[in-house]
Amino acid sequence: MPYKRYDGRIAFANSNLLYAGQFLRRDVNMIAHYQTPNISFPTVEEIMDLTILSHMWTFGDRFYKLSDLYYGDPNYWWIIAWFNQTPLETDIKLGDVLSIPLPLDELTSYFR
Repeated sequence: MPYKRYDGRIAFANSNLLYAGQFLRRDVNMIAHYQTPNISFPTVEEIMDLTILSHMWTFGDRFYKLSDLYYGDPNYWWIIAWFNQTPLETDIKLGDVLSIPLPLDELTSYFR
């Protein structure tokens, strides 16, 4: 199974009373927070081992839709955003060309 974005991340329980409203709305006593990962961009050598497809951004495109189309799973949207160094879809204009790295298993092995 490929790497999920929360794999290997340290989680901690946040029971700070600043979140009291959230606790009440969710009917919980704490909220799990995850450590921010430090994911470096692949090296030139690593990129050379990948197959890179091009996708022109069109009306209605979303990262999760591209992830489902190319990876068969919408949960890997963050890989497309990360690889293109574009974290927000609002930063992409119609006609922009995105790189879709494949295979997913090979790419996610760099995160472990």
